[in-house]
Amino acid sequence: MQIKKKIVIAVTGASGSIYASLLLNKLQRLSNQIEEVAVVMSDNAKDVWEFELGNDDYKKLPFKIYAKTDFMAPFASGSAKFDTMVIVPCSMGTLGRIASGTSDDLVIRAADVILKERRKLILVARDMPFNLIHIRNMETVTEAGGIICPAIPSYYSRPKTVEELAMTVVDRIIDLIGLENQSYRWGG
Repeated sequence: MQIKKKIVIAVTGASGSIYASLLLNKLQRLSNQIEEVAVVMSDNAKDVWEFELGNDDYKKLPFKIYAKTDFMAPFASGSAKFDTMVIVPCSMGTLGRIASGTSDDLVIRAADVILKERRKLILVARDMPFNLIHIRNMETVTEAGGIICPAIPSYYSRPKTVEELAMTVVDRIIDLIGLENQSYRWGG
């Protein structure tokens, strides 16, 4: 019997809303493997989504969306047993706040909870190039148990569209979450 996942998706204001959009759509299609998906978005994330994607489809998601100040959200506590958190895209500011342990909003608090409970935290870093502060923050989060998954697409599958290219990153995120997924496999 497969245990269904409880997943938190956080969307920050870094460029790369396409990754969040594709991931949330894919999670809907994989719902038979998922108990719950909770979403938290910063105000800037909503603005960037609308600017980059030209829509406000995040409002139409079948998942509950929590305000970034809602510390009563279930995943603000380890007792809610969310097993995975993905921050996509993850700004360097968010990464830095996680690395320093400043739980000043729901995204950072939830990441702190996931790390303290030794559960899976996946940060889809989008900014580049990295400076030494970014690299050290990535090191700190990695040593604390987080996974840094930069939004670096692969080309093995010969993607033909921007969406197909971005989906190479999303499929990797799905693999890291631990969901069964049909996607291109090297040598497969």
